[in-house]
Amino acid sequence: MVTVARIWLIVRRLPILILAVAVLAVAASGAFHAPAFAQEEESRGWSLRDLLFPRRSERIEPPADIQQARPKPRKKPKPRPPAEPETPIVEKTPDARVVLVVGDFLAGGLAEGLDTAFADNPAVRIVSRSNGSSGFVREDFYNWPVEIKSLIETEKPSVVVVMLGSNDRQQMRVGNVREQPRSENWTKEYERRTEALGKAIQEAKVPFLWVGMPAFRVAKMTSDMLAFNDIYHSAAQDHGGEFVDVWDGFVDENGAFVTSGPDINGQAVRLRSDDGINVTKAGKRKLAFYTEKPLAKILGLAAPGSVTTVSAPAGAPVEASKPAAAPVVVDRTAPMLLSDPALDGGTELLGAVPPAKADPNLPGEKLTVEGKAPAASPGRADDFSWPQQPAAAATAEPGKTTAINR
Repeated sequence: MVTVARIWLIVRRLPILILAVAVLAVAASGAFHAPAFAQEEESRGWSLRDLLFPRRSERIEPPADIQQARPKPRKKPKPRPPAEPETPIVEKTPDARVVLVVGDFLAGGLAEGLDTAFADNPAVRIVSRSNGSSGFVREDFYNWPVEIKSLIETEKPSVVVVMLGSNDRQQMRVGNVREQPRSENWTKEYERRTEALGKAIQEAKVPFLWVGMPAFRVAKMTSDMLAFNDIYHSAAQDHGGEFVDVWDGFVDENGAFVTSGPDINGQAVRLRSDDGINVTKAGKRKLAFYTEKPLAKILGLAAPGSVTTVSAPAGAPVEASKPAAAPVVVDRTAPMLLSDPALDGGTELLGAVPPAKADPNLPGEKLTVEGKAPAASPGRADDFSWPQQPAAAATAEPGKTTAINR
């Protein structure tokens, strides 16, 4: 009698039985067809091994152009530009004149460029006292009109160079109110603080240069810098300083911001970093380039690129001065315009003077006015008389030519 337990055991073993039956069916099928497959291989002359591993002659070769194609040569890396020659560092003399550079992070870059520019001059020493996050707006963070006095007393500079304002596009507290940038009250307070810095340097009786702001990538920031530069220019002039405009060195011919541009040697280089605010090493050197000439003038040095005259040492023989050469008188011809009417003989307007009447008896006038051609000379090409008369032969005298009518 079939119990429930036996039925449950059969159900549990049912998948195993089905799998065993399937294996036996596959085995029987393979055994049944194996001889037929072997006979078919023998009749066709190929085997399973030939299908899997064909002979070399039966392989499908790629086209000839693909077989002969050579791999493309690798591109040679572009040669790197030659490294800039290192500027020799000259030890400064104990009495070297000090150039004090103050301002924000751009002033720090300017100081680096000036340090490179005057690296070979032992008589000039660049001292940077910049504060990267400073400005006129946050005087609670760093008050430049107050701090500049102690800096001048400490460093005893011959010249002060100011570059400040790139951090000032923010609200400013005026009394108990926070004013928006470039509002009326904001601008008045900003002008007062810039005037205070210029006055503090003037009272210290130190000449100074105020370097303006360059353009920036953000258009609103660039327009603000233009307004700031006008304020700096006024503050410098009102207190005996000189304003150095660097704007054209960092814009294109249309006045738009550029990341790359010509360096001090005219070579195209990258002047600004990716953020459109900071300057590269070449940009720092270009800022210094604009400052070198007025700085050299204040220090009494030869301007960059000028030729210096060397005086003879004491006791050296003095050569007699040569007589001045006689002045060369050059007869210059007055310039002439190509559109001058005198060149074509037309000094008067057409019709101003009546033209002279031609002689009506001239053959050309008769032909033009009356349509009468002059009589043909005998023997000439236009002589159609018949019979033709021979032309009179003229006897030529020695040394004279004979005129022949043609």
